[in-house]
Amino acid sequence: MAAARPTGSASGALCRQLLLTLTILTFACDACKTVTLHVPSKLDAGKFIGRVNLKECFKSANLIHSSDPDFQILEDGSVYTTNAILLSSAKRSFTLLLSNTETQEEKKILVLLEQQTKVLRKRRSEEKVLIRAKRRWAPIPCSVPENSLGPFPLFLQQIQSDTAQNYTIYYSISGPGVDKEPLNLFYVERDTGNLFCTRPVDREKYPSFELVAFATTQDGYTPEYPLTLLIRIEDENDNFPIFTETSYVFNVFENCRVGTTVGQVCATDKDEADTLHTRLRYSIIEQFPASPTLFSMHPTTGVITTSSSRLDRELIDKYQLKIKVQDMDGQYFGLQTTAACIINIEDVNDNLPTFTRSSYVTSVEENKIDVEILRVAVEDKDLINTSNWRANYTILKGNENGNFKIVTDPKTNEGVLSVVKPLNYEEKQEVTLQISVVNEAPYSSSSRSTVNVVAVTVNVQNQDEGPECIPAVQIVRIKENVPVSTKVSGYKARDPETSSSSGISYKKLSDPEGWVTVDENSGSITTSRSLDREAKTIRNGIYNITILASDKDKRTCTGTLGIKLEDVNDNGPLIPQRTVIICKTVMSSAEIVAVDPDEPIHGPPFEFSLDGASDSEVLRMWRLTRINDTAARLSYLNDPLFGRYTVPVRVADRLDQSLVTYLNVILCDCVTPSDCNIHIAPYPASGRLILGKWAILAILLGIALLFCILFTLVCGATGAAKKPKVFPDDLAQQNLIVSNTEAPGDDKMYSTNGFTTHTAGGSTQGICSTLGSGVKNGGQETIEMVKGGQNIESCQEAGHHHTLEMCKGGGQHTLDSCRGGQVEADNCRYAYSEWYTYAQPRLGEESIRGHTLIKNQTMKEGPAV
Repeated sequence: MAAARPTGSASGALCRQLLLTLTILTFACDACKTVTLHVPSKLDAGKFIGRVNLKECFKSANLIHSSDPDFQILEDGSVYTTNAILLSSAKRSFTLLLSNTETQEEKKILVLLEQQTKVLRKRRSEEKVLIRAKRRWAPIPCSVPENSLGPFPLFLQQIQSDTAQNYTIYYSISGPGVDKEPLNLFYVERDTGNLFCTRPVDREKYPSFELVAFATTQDGYTPEYPLTLLIRIEDENDNFPIFTETSYVFNVFENCRVGTTVGQVCATDKDEADTLHTRLRYSIIEQFPASPTLFSMHPTTGVITTSSSRLDRELIDKYQLKIKVQDMDGQYFGLQTTAACIINIEDVNDNLPTFTRSSYVTSVEENKIDVEILRVAVEDKDLINTSNWRANYTILKGNENGNFKIVTDPKTNEGVLSVVKPLNYEEKQEVTLQISVVNEAPYSSSSRSTVNVVAVTVNVQNQDEGPECIPAVQIVRIKENVPVSTKVSGYKARDPETSSSSGISYKKLSDPEGWVTVDENSGSITTSRSLDREAKTIRNGIYNITILASDKDKRTCTGTLGIKLEDVNDNGPLIPQRTVIICKTVMSSAEIVAVDPDEPIHGPPFEFSLDGASDSEVLRMWRLTRINDTAARLSYLNDPLFGRYTVPVRVADRLDQSLVTYLNVILCDCVTPSDCNIHIAPYPASGRLILGKWAILAILLGIALLFCILFTLVCGATGAAKKPKVFPDDLAQQNLIVSNTEAPGDDKMYSTNGFTTHTAGGSTQGICSTLGSGVKNGGQETIEMVKGGQNIESCQEAGHHHTLEMCKGGGQHTLDSCRGGQVEADNCRYAYSEWYTYAQPRLGEESIRGHTLIKNQTMKEGPAV
């Protein structure tokens, strides 16, 4: 911080300087008092020009602002120039604004600058000229020894401003150690600037102090910037080094190499860093057990390493060390601290498990399983219940058939030998096993053998056994359909003691179809029923029965006798799909497929044919075309009617074994077979198809209605004046046309069964009639047949009369309009037989299909028939 001094080098120059007076005006409740100061007329930038007592004006001000940017005011009231200023007039003023942002309170200070020629009072009367002396306002940093013994107050240094040559200067300090904690540790003499310390200081608590020194004149003028003064506390070795832990615990494996790191210790020292006071040295003071010396410690890092490879956990599993740390770089006068260090030796698999005996002998009864026969024990010096100690046993030789198993008992570490597959005394009376043992963990050294082996002799003891069913499944061959009572060899069990089948009896346990009987003494079988290879209980051509074999002591075994049935061509090919749907509107044929339950040698290729011997109509209506070895195509001929048909199809295999399958063929008015149940006629055209109950009911209803119509017509014809006319000879070419023209009246259903026709004489003009007269009977409907070249239609005269007419002419059957007039009676003569022949099948078909509702309108009043 640079010190401020008057411009010029002689007292004469000082006299020529003009000073300005700083005046502070007080305005009622928001102004403060006026202050006057003298300043030179020329001011440099950053020049201190005076101090204002701000707290006297506004103690709670937290914001200070100058209205003139050429001047800057600090928080302590010091006013400095921000730019170089040359006063051109005797006065200059600016305003200081003081405010509190929290309470919104403001106060103003008006500053007036005036020139003045008054010379400041000299400190010494004899000094007429200001002589520049050695600069004293910026002393070097000083220090205080830590924990100093005094005497106190302890003189530190003197601070002095060279402006004291021209002014009476007062010195003051502030900061930590003065007016902040620790309070009153330092003070300065007001007049001399001597700085003193009042008591000892702990460097670890206060390593240094930063004070601020001030130099002011009697009237408050501050000729110097505030000076920062640094006081450093010199360290004293008054703190012992301390280990970070009171006791250290490390682990290291046995047999490790020299130089293996065990662990690292660490200590701290509160004294000043990077000095001898904090330069630490580590060392091992003592080891227990003491001999041999196995560990060393790095003096500066505190890392403990092994100095020998003779660590053996089986001898000593723990070592205790007493370690030391000392400051002053380990010199004898340095401060030191000790701690304990425990080093645990961890186990490695450096000891092989060894059998406690050189060989073992044991015994077991034949046919015994899941029994423990021997326990073998081992010794291992490694740590108990670790992978270095736990043993794994293996049977190296003698267990090629898998009769034995050995496992480890986790509690005792013994090997438990068991029989898991029965032994046979008749095959082998003694078995020698070779058993090895290793640890779960691999052996740490490869220089020695890692496998220990022991021999175990197992003696097999004889036991009186029951019969043996070996093999469990035995096969015999028999042709299907052999005569009943055919005898063949059956199941054979044997006695393991004698290796023969003598003394063994047999019994049948299961026979699904009951086809055979079993001879109790020999086990042979005899057929009791005809054998069928195609039976459901046959699997892959084999029929299985279960046999129980027992000896004289009632010991038993169970076996299976499989009877392999050799195929005989006893089945003709058949068609599984008995119902065939042909959508007549989109297809003219259907594919049929045949199968043969016999073996392929007795199967396809198949020959398909129609079995038409009983019904030649089948041959005229249907045709079969071969597709491949197992399929054919069934097509219809001569455009048959919709309905159900029975078609017998004969299929023969390659050996001419044949079978007739009666197919239910449905000719349906459909697009896909799935919707045939909606559109198909419920009754077939063929007489072989059985009618349902609803179809029969419809037929009976149609017949009843037809008789009602005949009765009405007969009654009407009786009163007619003209004689009846007969039907024309060509009635067979006529069609019955149903008129759907509706008018008021009741709907009627007609049947032509037992139909008798009478025609009425006379004619009525305006009535459409093929007989030359209209038919009317009190609102009854009539059916009229017309012969001739005229078209048949439903006609109406004057919008009143409707008739249903059937006309014949030129082989053409149409519904046309009758134009009125007389029609020759000869044109409408029909024979009863012709009418019956023509109408019966058509009316019958219509009534069966449920479509014979003939709607005729009630005829209006007209001439009598």
